Order: sequence, then C-alpha cells, then structure tokens
Amino acid sequence: MFERILLAVDGSEHALHAAQKAADLARVMKPKELRIVVVYDMIPMYLGEPNMQMAITSRKGEAESILEKAVQTIGEVPCKVETGIVEGSPAESIIEVANTRKSDLIVMGSRGLGRLAGLVLGSTSQKVVAHAPCPVLIVR
Repeated sequence: MFERILLAVDGSEHALHAAQKAADLARVMKPKELRIVVVYDMIPMYLGEPNMQMAITSRKGEAESILEKAVQTIGEVPCKVETGIVEGSPAESIIEVANTRKSDLIVMGSRGLGRLAGLVLGSTSQKVVAHAPCPVLIVR
C-alpha cells in the first residue's frame, strides 16, 4: 500500500513521535523506502560573507544532528532508509520532495502552534495536508 514513506522531521518532540510512528508503519507495511528529510529556512543573501557561510554551516550542522536523532529513533526497519537536508520553505519543500520521490505517504509531527498563530500564519502541517500529493499522517 505505502511503498515510499516520507518522514519530515524538525527536531521537535512531535517530530520524534512521528519518527516512531513511521518506523512502526515501516515494520508492518514493509515499504521499499523510508526517506527522512529535514528542511531549514533559506538564509538571507543580505548577511554577506563570512556571516552567510557561518549561518549555512550552523544550520547544516543542526539539520545533520536532527537527522541523526531521527535515524536512531527509527532503529532497524525492513527497508532502505534515505536521508536528506533541504533548504527552503518547510511546507513547500516537503511537498516538492514528496512529488519528486513519488511518496505514497508523508509522516510528520504537529508542533502545536497556538490558535492565533495558526489562524494568521498557518502551520507547516496544515499547508502540507492542504497541498500534498498523497495521504499525510500528522503525529502529536
């Protein structure tokens, strides 16, 4: 049913719960691939050098740490595990990866934005649910 599962993580507690659920699904459904992706916001060009390079290095380091923690949380699964780091708008990037990799399911955590912030800005999970090319599992 789900051959390609995409897990989007951001280092939050909800993202780690999502990683556990994605691992459980992978163990039961035995997909071909479980892809884990971390998206970080684009770094503004106006920072200039060397500040821009320092910001890139810092964000990539944080993203690698988040990926490592997600892989540890997942543990052994009966499929290929791929990881990736993407720079861009979180919701748009997750949707783009899902489209490009032909994902059958997106699994991600809900960060639990407050009601007002959710109404004004919309959360990443809401945007992904609204525009995803496949089913989305939001984990609390």
